Amino acid sequence: MGLVTDEVRARAEKYTGDALCREKTKEFLKEVEMPNGLLPLKDIEEVGYDRETGVVWLKQKKSITHKFESIGKLVSYGTEVTAVVEVGKIKKLTGVKAKELLIWVTLNELVLEQPTSSGKINFRTPTGLSRTFPVSAFVVPEVEKPAPVKEAIAI
Repeated sequence: MGLVTDEVRARAEKYTGDALCREKTKEFLKEVEMPNGLLPLKDIEEVGYDRETGVVWLKQKKSITHKFESIGKLVSYGTEVTAVVEVGKIKKLTGVKAKELLIWVTLNELVLEQPTSSGKINFRTPTGLSRTFPVSAFVVPEVEKPAPVKEAIAI
C-alpha cells in the first residue's frame, strides 16, 4: 500500500496545472525549510499535500532527468514522486534516483544536517548509503514579481 491512500487524498490540499503545481511545490518545500530546487519537475499534472500526516505527492506527465550543475549530479524523477515531509526532512521518498558512477541508486530520505547552519543536506538510500552536498546546490534564486505600476494622470 502506498502513502497516498483514499483517506489521505480526501483531506489533502490538491492542485492541478503545471504553473500552479510548481508554485505550490516551492511553497511546501519552503514551509518544511528544504531548498526550493530539490524537485525541479516539469509538466506537473497534480500536487497534493496532507498537512496532518505530511504526505506529499507530485505527478508529472513523463519522467525527467535533471542535472544539478554545481555538483555534477544527475537525478531522475519518475512520473509520480511521493514522500512524507517534516521540517528539515523528506522521508519515505519514492520515485527519485541519483546516478552514482554507472548505476542509478534509489533515494529514500533527504535530511538537513544539524545544525542547519552547516549548510549541508544528506541524501540517503534504502541500503544505508549516503552522500552529503551543500544546500546551495539545490537552491534556485527567487525571481521577484514586479510591483504593479499605477498610471499617473496628467493634469
